[in-house]
Amino acid sequence: MAEAGIVERGTVTLRRARAADNEQIAAIWNDAIEASNVTTDTEPRTPEAQRAWLARHGDDHPAIVATEGDEVLAYGSLSPYRDKPAFRATVEDSVYVKAGRRGAGLGSLVLADLLRLARERGHHAVMARIIADNEASRRLHARLGFTLVGTERATAFKHGRWHDVAIMQSLLD
Repeated sequence: MAEAGIVERGTVTLRRARAADNEQIAAIWNDAIEASNVTTDTEPRTPEAQRAWLARHGDDHPAIVATEGDEVLAYGSLSPYRDKPAFRATVEDSVYVKAGRRGAGLGSLVLADLLRLARERGHHAVMARIIADNEASRRLHARLGFTLVGTERATAFKHGRWHDVAIMQSLLD
């Protein structure tokens, strides 16, 4: 039987992210920044920035990892959607899968667990802001019940061009 907060799926374990995971999480993140348009961020995460990122992900806004042994294969997190009190029950998800491991269902495992955690913490809605031409992420979110609620036109500039951002939402209750 798995310890509290740990979910096992075959050889993959889902659990809360730990300080020991920071280097591998940052490597997945930095690859996404440099090699793709799956994130609108443009600056790689330094070790200090990675530690600060993890520190911001406490009980109400957890960060989780999917591991096989000691290898982090994917990670995800919930973050506050907006700073204003009216938005306190709305969160934004992020899901990233290590290069070479995409397409194996890891994103679905991570996102499903984030939705479970969001429900357990009493959140009402989960938002996803996705570069509009990132079809894999849009399909992933749609499979798990998210609907497209809008598109921000030409709002993200990365790799020399403007990108639309699709806004997807899952209502939890």
